[in-house]
Amino acid sequence: MKIVLTTLNAKYIHTSLALRYLQAYCRPVHDIHIKEFSINNSLLDILSELYAEKPAVLGVACYIWNINMTLELVRLIKKVLPNIIIILGGPEVSYDPEPIMNQYPEVDYIVQGEGEETLGHLLSCIKKRIKPQETPNLVWRQGEEVIITEGSGIVADLNTIPFPYQDNDIPGLKDKIIYYESSRGCPFSCQYCLSSITKGVRFLALERVFSDIAFFVQHDVRQVKFVDRTFNAKKEYYLPILKFIAGKNCKTNFHFEIAADILDEEVLQLLSDIPTGRVQFEIGVQSTNPATLKHIQRTNHWPKIVDAVSRIVAYGNIHVHLDLIVGLPEEGSEQFEQSFNDVYQLRPHMLQIGFLKLLKGSGIRLSAQEHHYIFMDTAPYQVLGNQYLSYDEIRKLHQLEEVFNQIYNSSKFKYSLPFFIQLHGGNAFKFYQDLTDFWEEHKLHLISHSPKALFIHVFDFCKVQFPLYVFQVCEEFLRFDALAANGNLRPDALAWNEDKWNDETSRFWRNEELVHKYIPGFKFTTWRDIKKKYHIEVFSYDLLSYINTGGTAECKITPVLFIFEQESASFKEIDGADFWVGG
Repeated sequence: MKIVLTTLNAKYIHTSLALRYLQAYCRPVHDIHIKEFSINNSLLDILSELYAEKPAVLGVACYIWNINMTLELVRLIKKVLPNIIIILGGPEVSYDPEPIMNQYPEVDYIVQGEGEETLGHLLSCIKKRIKPQETPNLVWRQGEEVIITEGSGIVADLNTIPFPYQDNDIPGLKDKIIYYESSRGCPFSCQYCLSSITKGVRFLALERVFSDIAFFVQHDVRQVKFVDRTFNAKKEYYLPILKFIAGKNCKTNFHFEIAADILDEEVLQLLSDIPTGRVQFEIGVQSTNPATLKHIQRTNHWPKIVDAVSRIVAYGNIHVHLDLIVGLPEEGSEQFEQSFNDVYQLRPHMLQIGFLKLLKGSGIRLSAQEHHYIFMDTAPYQVLGNQYLSYDEIRKLHQLEEVFNQIYNSSKFKYSLPFFIQLHGGNAFKFYQDLTDFWEEHKLHLISHSPKALFIHVFDFCKVQFPLYVFQVCEEFLRFDALAANGNLRPDALAWNEDKWNDETSRFWRNEELVHKYIPGFKFTTWRDIKKKYHIEVFSYDLLSYINTGGTAECKITPVLFIFEQESASFKEIDGADFWVGG
């Protein structure tokens, strides 16, 4: 009996941890093959690939991003392989499964909840040709009747599930994200999240986790993304894992979703010394509005979040990603603006603006009428409006999100943005709102943009937004950012020095002893090599003092040396006497 498990991932680089867990759990008894696709693959191509496998049983993992395409696929598969047994599983079919069974006679079984034990039992029943009457967490047919076999929906002891990766898996996952979990469940009860349905948190044994991490390190995996809903739920569990990871000599990056307000001093001290790039954190703030947090049953200790995030960002060794959600109860435009500004002032490396999805089974979907929600009837069930935000307001926030991702999350305007926001009275949301209005007015949201084009669009925005004397400073900041982001990124619209300081620049580079003050060990080779590795740009304002201390950008002729030898450029001010007099 050939068994194939498949799913349609959201992107090519994604992989399915669920399928690998199911395969690992059932492997001792059943021969299971995995076939992964993405929603960007052609439906007919997927059908062809699965048909070529000729499975007797096909299991498909269903999520909000693939459910519609999956159900189309299921109907097609049954047409070309009429005797195949089709099993669906995953969160998108676990809640309210009867409509699926009634609308899609092609579906033979639905596995509810965590599927390892249920699927293993079901496959044994299919193999023995007996009815799965004793199989928990299963939806199936008996004649015309849909039977739902009750169960807890969880695997009580996670240690019964084998490690989902083997040595021969890694080469095929080289360019993809590898997912892992050390726990299931969440200690919190956020009403927009399905994790709130399952009470309590279950953990793998620490020794098992250490062994699993060592496997990833041994295979030099680029990144391991933990899918634990709150990795730092239990200090006596997660702290040893962090210490184990910190002590490894490796290039592997470990991604965790954490709650920042439960990090204590001991943990923060450990994080200050952890090797650069070893870990990265995703922190879901979602909102800072007290009324909103109360409605979604979430507690954010804001002063603790501010302290922890600010310190971690200042360490400079950990990438920090913060999340906000648009469309939560009690959060209209003004309240969201406040939440945005609160989180923005923490200066995370990435700030994700997400939009509420009223997931099947979630508490917020059950109370949708209370808040007059309108949302998509089909997956992904995204919010379209409620009594706090109109559709027009949500539409504008979608456009702001797109602009924000290109301007802030691209990290290309790192030094310009604080100045622009200062010009908006410190209101970051107002700056991005104005920039979004400019974007829409010029139809820029309808086309894609190269990095150079982004600088030109922001340049044009500044030209119409600010008076001439302010615009001149904005242009200097844009030149600075273009060089700091990429030495080759020099949009023609900006006022580059070109040959203006050619004599001074040439004299500087020919004086090796002088250059050693700025680049230890420097040796002059060729002008081509210098042009590739370095650049000197003279600015009319003291941008470096502003960047380092804030305040105002004073008028001062300032030569700045940019060094492109590392992944990102570094820069140093050249003393005027060294540049104009040559030492």
